[in-house]
Amino acid sequence: MDISTLFLHIAIMLLAGKLLGEFFAKVGIPAVLGEVTAGVIIGQSVLGLISLGDAIKVLAELGIILLLFEVGLEADLHMLIKTGLWSFLAATVGAVLPFIGGFAISYYFFDQDMLTSLFIGGALTATSIGITIRVLTDLGKHKDRFAQIVLGAAVLDDILGVVVLAALYEFSKTKEVHMDATLNLIFHIVLFFIFAPILANILARLISFIVKYMATLDFVPPSIMALILFFAYLAHKVGSPEILGSFTAGLALSRRFTIPFATFLRTDEKLIHKIEESIKPLVWTLTPIFFVSVGLALNLKAIDFSSLQFWAFSLSLIGVAIVGKVLCGFVVMGIPLREKFSIGFSMMPRGEVGLIFAEFGRSFKILDDVNYAVIVFVVAVTTFLAPIMLKMTTK
Repeated sequence: MDISTLFLHIAIMLLAGKLLGEFFAKVGIPAVLGEVTAGVIIGQSVLGLISLGDAIKVLAELGIILLLFEVGLEADLHMLIKTGLWSFLAATVGAVLPFIGGFAISYYFFDQDMLTSLFIGGALTATSIGITIRVLTDLGKHKDRFAQIVLGAAVLDDILGVVVLAALYEFSKTKEVHMDATLNLIFHIVLFFIFAPILANILARLISFIVKYMATLDFVPPSIMALILFFAYLAHKVGSPEILGSFTAGLALSRRFTIPFATFLRTDEKLIHKIEESIKPLVWTLTPIFFVSVGLALNLKAIDFSSLQFWAFSLSLIGVAIVGKVLCGFVVMGIPLREKFSIGFSMMPRGEVGLIFAEFGRSFKILDDVNYAVIVFVVAVTTFLAPIMLKMTTK
């Protein structure tokens, strides 16, 4: 693809995503569904105008990285710590129940082999944190108590998804479970989350010093962008998703971040304001590309809608995918029933995370065409259904 064609494709994605997003919002449907739908229409499922190439993937990844940085920047760290236990329990239940349910249905009721069943269960574990956060933000609920529980749980859920994928990758190669490799991965991720915020805060202080020395704030946007990308890189190197690196960097630069016995490391207020001012236009521009790309990745033409086995298998997994996540909200005590459902529905969309499992399983010949189509369909249904159900419970 030449560069001019790429520019045209990006222009179509931005225009189609925003138009459908605004239309969906006008009729009372979360805007993010309009952007995903735009991707489905212009992508391989319907018109086939745009394919999900590497350049678009990079822009989409930048969009979600910036969105998570902004979320970290606005997050209430004290609330996240306060709800940490509930987030952990919700994430654990929301990952374990769909995994066990997906495995059991595949292995015992649809006669899939062990490895295929494990991959299908794994595809149901993680939450698409980007979709969840965007919906909560659009609804103006991202600072509510239940949303902070969801944010912590979705971050942990993503980590659990990576750990499960890494373990399944090793199992697919050797047909053995390597606990030492899995524990080593968990250890490195934990170390990253302990030390990365402190390092990010120190680097922010260095940026602040340079800004004061140069007597200009023009240095802030490129240096903060470099910081975000650097921490995305660090997260990847320890085996964690890149988006969690950018979230950690945002958390470290937020107004509510403090390091005990090191109050001198608190980020300058003027610097934070300039960071927010610089990041928002990039988030508004690049984030829709990510959600449109989720739609581009869905290939609904690969699904044989006339197959009874497909429907039986898909509906069974959809039931597990929904119930497994909804129940995770019920482990949280001391909140109204509506908030319990809101937590569960917030954790429901699989989005790009489920598609990563599907693509990985297909590329390693673990999933055949039917199983791949089933996972794509389950991902599509949970991705489209979750925002609608979430809006109903948060009115």
